[in-house]
Amino acid sequence: MDVSLPLSIGHQSLGDTGVTAIVPVDPEGMRAAVDVRGGGPGTRETDLLEPYNTVEKVGAILLCGGSAFGLAAADGAMGELEKHGRGFRVFGDEVPNGPVVPIVPAAVIFDLVVGDPAHRPVAADGAAAVRAALESQQGDLARGWISGSVGAGCGATAGVLRGGFGVAQQKVGEYTVAAFIVANPVGSVIDPNTGLFYGDPSKPAVDTEAFAQLKRPMPKLNTTIGVIATHAPLDKAHLKRLAMTGHDGIARAVRPAHSPLDGDTLFAVSVGGDGVGAGVGAALDVEKHMALGEAAATCVETAIVNAVMHAEPAYGVRAWREVAS
Repeated sequence: MDVSLPLSIGHQSLGDTGVTAIVPVDPEGMRAAVDVRGGGPGTRETDLLEPYNTVEKVGAILLCGGSAFGLAAADGAMGELEKHGRGFRVFGDEVPNGPVVPIVPAAVIFDLVVGDPAHRPVAADGAAAVRAALESQQGDLARGWISGSVGAGCGATAGVLRGGFGVAQQKVGEYTVAAFIVANPVGSVIDPNTGLFYGDPSKPAVDTEAFAQLKRPMPKLNTTIGVIATHAPLDKAHLKRLAMTGHDGIARAVRPAHSPLDGDTLFAVSVGGDGVGAGVGAALDVEKHMALGEAAATCVETAIVNAVMHAEPAYGVRAWREVAS
């Protein structure tokens, strides 16, 4: 994939669970916001992303398996970023050798019904994911832009099928919008009547009779999480709107979406290099903001399909490729 955004992705794949880190190339971080729609979210450091709160930039965003246990991976991510001097400078730029506090928002999926429920990501796995992302910045930024049963998508399910980690990107004029999604919804991504993806009916259909016989892992506790990224110069308020419109992509690709048993959470980040501070993005006209929002929704929708199409069968859960005609 041709990567035009200055950020990298690192995966720590652990078989039945894992961690994915999204890390900007800029050591000063990236502006970020979040929108949570599901009824059962598991998150960390999301309050500070509200537009009215102080911290403007984050050092990484972590997507984790392991349910609430998986949030422990963010501790290791913080430690790894601290080693590289990345984080909020407590005493400001006037004291360059002062302490830094890496800001690492995180969200988790419920994957404890896949594999060993006692096997969850720990701090060392968060550190490894960030380390992998930073290493790719020294060479091939596209190295982590892969799909399927990797990172936080290792233990994902999508209804009765295997879910996974998916990627999509789209150009909007001079800007790029991308989505990195862990597709793990309670709802189905397949229309049972046609066998086609809700999010992309142009893809091959599944055998509807075989699909109807599939059983989903129990209990029905899931979540779709992800990051929408752009280098459009957006502040936290405009990024919040981008995350909100991104959820339209989940609603298009999954039926039902945002259920009481999902923790659907989307972050939005800007890796634009200039215009830091309140009011950034106001210079973009309404039409451009609308186009960015539509691209966000489309990328999320496409990334969900991408994740399911590339997932591998495992742990008694069938993959789309096994039932596609």
